[in-house]
Amino acid sequence: MLGVSLLCLFLGVLSGSSSETERHQTLSLEGKWRLSNSNESLSLPADVPGCVHSALQQQGYIKDPYFRFNDLSYRWIALDNWTYTTTFTVSAQLRAKQEVLLIFDGVDTIASIWLNGVVVGNTDNMFRRYDFPVRDLLKDGDNVLKVSFMSPVYYASERRKAHSAYRVPPECPPDVQKGECHVNFIRKEQSSFSWDWGPSFPTMGLWKGVQLEAFDVLQLIQISSVALYNVSVSQWRVQVELLVDAVQTTNGEVTFSVPELVSERTAQTQFLPGKTKNSFTLHINTSSQVKLWWPNGHGEQPFYCFTVTVRGSQGGSLILNTESKVYFRTVELVQEPVVGSPGLSFYFRINGKPVFLKGSNWIPAHSFQDQVTPAVLKNLLQSAVDANMNALRVWGGGVYEQDLFYSLCDEMGIMVWQDFMFACAMYPTETDFIQSVREEVIQQVRRLKSHPSIIIWSGNNENEAALATNWFDIPVSQKPTYVKDYVTLYVNNIRAIVQEEDQSRPFLVSSPTNGAESEQQGWVAANPYDPHYGDTHFYSYILDCWDWRTFPRTRFASEYGFQSWPSFSTLQPVSIPEDWSYSSNFTSHRQHHADGNQQMLQQAALHFHLPNSTDPLKRFTDTLYLTQVMQAQCVKAQTEFYRRSQSEIIEGKGQTMGALYWQLNDIWQAPSWSSIEFGGKWKMLHHFAQSFFAAVLPVGFEDDDTLFIYAVSDLSHDLKLRAAVSVYSWSDLDPVCTLKSDLVLVPGGSAVVIFKQPVSALLAGCGHCTRLTCLLTFHLEDSDGQQGPTNHHFLCSPKDAQGLQRPNITAKVQEDKTGYAVTLLSSSVAPFVWLDVGNIPGRFSSNGFLMVSRNRTVSFNAWRPTSVSELSKSLTVTSLRDVY
Repeated sequence: MLGVSLLCLFLGVLSGSSSETERHQTLSLEGKWRLSNSNESLSLPADVPGCVHSALQQQGYIKDPYFRFNDLSYRWIALDNWTYTTTFTVSAQLRAKQEVLLIFDGVDTIASIWLNGVVVGNTDNMFRRYDFPVRDLLKDGDNVLKVSFMSPVYYASERRKAHSAYRVPPECPPDVQKGECHVNFIRKEQSSFSWDWGPSFPTMGLWKGVQLEAFDVLQLIQISSVALYNVSVSQWRVQVELLVDAVQTTNGEVTFSVPELVSERTAQTQFLPGKTKNSFTLHINTSSQVKLWWPNGHGEQPFYCFTVTVRGSQGGSLILNTESKVYFRTVELVQEPVVGSPGLSFYFRINGKPVFLKGSNWIPAHSFQDQVTPAVLKNLLQSAVDANMNALRVWGGGVYEQDLFYSLCDEMGIMVWQDFMFACAMYPTETDFIQSVREEVIQQVRRLKSHPSIIIWSGNNENEAALATNWFDIPVSQKPTYVKDYVTLYVNNIRAIVQEEDQSRPFLVSSPTNGAESEQQGWVAANPYDPHYGDTHFYSYILDCWDWRTFPRTRFASEYGFQSWPSFSTLQPVSIPEDWSYSSNFTSHRQHHADGNQQMLQQAALHFHLPNSTDPLKRFTDTLYLTQVMQAQCVKAQTEFYRRSQSEIIEGKGQTMGALYWQLNDIWQAPSWSSIEFGGKWKMLHHFAQSFFAAVLPVGFEDDDTLFIYAVSDLSHDLKLRAAVSVYSWSDLDPVCTLKSDLVLVPGGSAVVIFKQPVSALLAGCGHCTRLTCLLTFHLEDSDGQQGPTNHHFLCSPKDAQGLQRPNITAKVQEDKTGYAVTLLSSSVAPFVWLDVGNIPGRFSSNGFLMVSRNRTVSFNAWRPTSVSELSKSLTVTSLRDVY
């Protein structure tokens, strides 16, 4: 059966057979169109799929929209109306079909569509697929298709004015975001009107494919295959849905098959005229051994080839033949009483196994979706896997991602927490708005539900919390109106649709939420941040992030984080020399979070000396470096706290089973919470994540002057581990002493204390060490040697460290069989050693590390051809003591 699987791999999700082509024809209308603005002063070629901004840039009418202050300079683009036009011819054969549909996979956003001078329809939702019957409008020779877009900014404003009964906040984003108003009145990527990490570029365009579909009998719009497990009879079944558009009542014989599992079923069916959903069940042969899909780090991600054939009744001619993939896995969200604690648990069981979710939050990878290429997606998702992540939350203020995103997550074992696209706002509930949302949700659930990577649907981002804690200053007397709207939209509509369309995974109304407890409280809890329930979002920029006591001991942390600046090489192409200072207009303009630039320095100053070079450029680059050190160390402290809290309840809180920091990726070159810079370069945080998300991890911290080391294991099997602790003087590369604890049993999927000692006793037994003169490194060992990464624990703030010297690190670049190797020599202990090769794209095997050895070699994987001399010339090595 290998041939079938390989075939399936190449076919992707949908395909047609050659014997059907006579019955069904597709004409792609993608490619070069014409684009003009409202007064036709601009007329230019434009790619479809694409958007107005991309077209203007490609044709040289505007420069890079991300350059310096161009987000403000190019506001005029979104305030104008634009028209896309194409001319095409169709064969007589296509026009002779019974049905011809003009299909738009994605229109952004408010548009009227004209074919040969006749309006065929209107669009008002970026997240919907639209189709229009056009057979009678097509003609011999040239056909002219026009899509006229209205400014999304003016449309949102007009919708807001029409909603006069009561306000639907927020009216506008905070001034610091330099954005547009009333984004909640338009079904469009919410962050395209600006966000606290991104620019305002309200796009217009045909952002997905456009085609004509012509057929005589029927066309398959969508196929979904969702595997469900029946525990009582220990049997898998595949729930199959065919969304079909039929010209007339058609009797057919449908055959479903998973050849590798020796499972097949043929059923007689009737396709009614128009669009219909046709549901079938294929029971999997119980004698077949089903291979399960597992998250990254817990097993493989096998799939099976699934074939569907439709013939005319009584074995007639072939009407339809399609192949797709089917995966087998179960997911449960467990919310049940916890021993020794008020509240409820909140964790995911995959295939019956509790899994700790390790990962981050995903935002749109570019302001212009046509520029999110397969290479960009692959690089970002591979970076997540390479940092030992098993989960990403697709955040509700962006877009439902493209098919490739979810297919890659399926292949890589990345679990997806999928928000619906509502964020940080109240929303109107007019009939037309609700109707548009209903269609959006139905389409997206049907499109995505076959992906095993998606483990949960969530109705919105932070809207329960916004209502509960009154972000928008709604008078108490008016709150019931907003709660009613909230329930109408997310519960009576979105939740109801999801429960009808998809029985295979859980649904949460919001994030953060108290989950089942919020439901008990009428869907809006008194405190949606209660750590005894559900998931939490937590941010604090003022409290000391090295102090684990400042973090909530929550059941599940779905957002938390700290900002940093990207590297100089990322900022350089979108700035000029006068911008290269921390106090420049550019630096202030790029920061969309109030007081963000100051908060980074304040947090850094708690533990580090701030850069003080007299060379302005060096001081700037040193400051960028230090913000990355601060961010990495802060998110490390918080994530390690969540990972070590998975097995214990303290004062009624704990059993944390998820840590998804905010955020994975960037939308442009600017300060943000991301661990990967725009363009794909890893920040120091992402290198740290590779360690703090390791399957086996030592976590060290102090409580009442006692050092604790926990062994955390995500493995399925038990281990016997000990802690090996090395004490170093800041001024010497030879350890002062080394301690080892006894072997302790560490069950799979747990966190266990394996070392405990008062710091004073540890130092007293270790030569001439004080908190100020020494630091610790530690790792875990079993009888075979080291397991997992080496970790560090500072006994004082590095700014107070006595004996910390400039390490005078030298570096030698060499080429070897696998690529390039950089050998470092250091004269002393060097914290946060950072290697940078400027604008040469690629990745170091390790970076941002604590160097406690005289030499260390790291490899560099270049993403384009380079050479030893180019790398040597570009390489800079920075450590903490080099910046002051």
